[in-house]
Amino acid sequence: MDRVLYGREAVLHRTGLAARLIGLGGEGLARVPYEHGDDPPVVVLTGGRGMGKTALLKQLRNTYRGATPLALLDCDGIEPPADHGPGWTELTGALAELAVQLSPRVTGAKPVQFPRLSLGLVAVASTGWTQEDDERAQRDLQRLGPVLSTVDATKGAAANWVTKVLTKLAATFADAAVPLAGLLAEATVETVLEEVFGKFQQKSESWYGSYRNAGGRGKAGLQQLAVDFAQGGRRRQEAEGFLVGALVEDLGQAYRGLTRMGTRRGRPVVLLDNAHGELGRRLVEPILRARHDGLRDKVVVVAASRVREHEGLRHAHRLRLPETAHRAPAPRGGDVTSGILAVDLTPLSPAQTQAAFDRLDPSGLTPADLARGVHRLTGGRPLGVMLLGQAAAEAPRAARPGLTPGALLDLTVELREDAHPVAVAPALLGALLPQPRLEPFTVLAAAHDEESARLLARTRLHTESRDGDMALLVRDELRAEDWPEGPEHFVADPLLRALLLHRLRFEDADHPRHAVWRAVHETLHRHYGREGAPPAHLPYRLHHELALGRTEEAVTHLRVTFPEPDVVGWLGRLRFIASAPYPREPGAGGPDPRRAVALGRQAPDRLPDGLDAEETALHLSVRRLLHAVWLLTDPLALPDGEVTEKLAHELRQLSGRHLTGNSPLWDAATHWPRDMLAWRRLSLPPGREDGV
Repeated sequence: MDRVLYGREAVLHRTGLAARLIGLGGEGLARVPYEHGDDPPVVVLTGGRGMGKTALLKQLRNTYRGATPLALLDCDGIEPPADHGPGWTELTGALAELAVQLSPRVTGAKPVQFPRLSLGLVAVASTGWTQEDDERAQRDLQRLGPVLSTVDATKGAAANWVTKVLTKLAATFADAAVPLAGLLAEATVETVLEEVFGKFQQKSESWYGSYRNAGGRGKAGLQQLAVDFAQGGRRRQEAEGFLVGALVEDLGQAYRGLTRMGTRRGRPVVLLDNAHGELGRRLVEPILRARHDGLRDKVVVVAASRVREHEGLRHAHRLRLPETAHRAPAPRGGDVTSGILAVDLTPLSPAQTQAAFDRLDPSGLTPADLARGVHRLTGGRPLGVMLLGQAAAEAPRAARPGLTPGALLDLTVELREDAHPVAVAPALLGALLPQPRLEPFTVLAAAHDEESARLLARTRLHTESRDGDMALLVRDELRAEDWPEGPEHFVADPLLRALLLHRLRFEDADHPRHAVWRAVHETLHRHYGREGAPPAHLPYRLHHELALGRTEEAVTHLRVTFPEPDVVGWLGRLRFIASAPYPREPGAGGPDPRRAVALGRQAPDRLPDGLDAEETALHLSVRRLLHAVWLLTDPLALPDGEVTEKLAHELRQLSGRHLTGNSPLWDAATHWPRDMLAWRRLSLPPGREDGV
């Protein structure tokens, strides 16, 4: 079933990017003029995990399958066959899979045949065969049956050609001296040509006459191809690149060949998921190189890359997704990679997030700001929006009015009809960070920088790895996944950090002690409060005080330092201390406990000794303000109008109390509620547009 992909209309619209590349509109498949003529770019969709790359590729497949030759390949999902010979590599396995997917009959056209690719795969499969292990040769040949069936379904699926190849190989072994790679390839190819190929397809062998040292002789080219493949290294890369060219040439012949020009509707489409890795490069680079050298083909390649700043994209023409809706220029430059159009997938907008929630749950029982709160938490990352929206839709009706983004993480959701519901937070975390061991990431999510991350690694993760600094290993893993970096948090992305901290809080099922959470934050609290620690460390210690559920020391510090002249610095410390993760209880419902304190409805158990009336009033005001900021800036909570008004009131009152710095406090009373209404970070100085 197709999904509604909000914000992806620039690709999927009937005159969108895909339609202009393929020549067929996405709605009704009407003909659409080609934007790039006979020189289409390779399109690379860039975006981190959860940005919708895979969903978009699948939607393209669902839209155009049956209308034009099409294949979707996950470059991370090529499974090696059991006990394969040296003639199988990830690339040859990928090419075989692509050919099988591209071959079926489509509307108004014959199936695509792959005789050139079949011969090349047969030739390289023979490398490494020995007379003592003819069973491996038989297994390798049988695995090529589906590709050969694109040439002749009846003969390719039969087993008699395999027997005849093995017979000829036995004679070749008996008569030949080593090395055998080229001779075995020749014997194999000859038998396949005789037993599987018809008279017309046999001519495809001549295409290999352009291979290195072939001198125009197809069989010599196939022999050399096998020798180069067996040699490995650079020679194997050349051979593999030629095999990619064979796939492209076979697709081109399907558009020339016996079919009159113009009878096929739409160009063939190759969709490559997770193409940022080595296999993706080996599949795409030969196509780019051939096009750079002036060779033209009709293949539309749309690839997906998690890594935006990939080396292979260094000369690509870059556009953001909305910019491609009507036109997507991709001028070819002097570098091979200039033939790439890199399209950055953009997050969903707040309006698109709201539309998704409305579609998933038309009942309208959830809080009005829930979709906007989810947008703040997820940053508009489509996977997070859709999963949390589905959780809201599946929540019990009685619980929906009290939902918050944090409460959604505690729910379960049915991802598949044939499986039990799964917990939202672990499911989303597993999709965004598919690591075999999440414990290091979970612990280090509480860190602020590499120094504090190393401290946690030494004290809490000393048994995790002997291969080096665990903090740096985690950092490099996050960088490899293209997660952002930031100055205040070791795990900078708000959604990923929230999910990891949720796991830190609840994974050990140690309610109400929460031993792991407490141990991690106590470790950082001691580190920042150690003897001789610089004064700049104090806000960090108080930040972890709040994470441990203790607030009075932070209130006292903010009260004592309030009269100092640097009011903007004081507001910055307040903002940072109050950014601490709230120590939630599992499945907690009802009003947030911070709300009663912020509104002055819950008095402290005790006040510090020795305060006079003026100091007591200041202490209580700062206490209310701290809890208001803590609640209102929490990405797992929702805005609260009454608390926002109270925050503005407290800031205005504090402005009147300060002898010299009343202006920034008064500005904060005006601008911080505006920041919250706009779902922005609290600005410093108050009113600064970038919120720094």
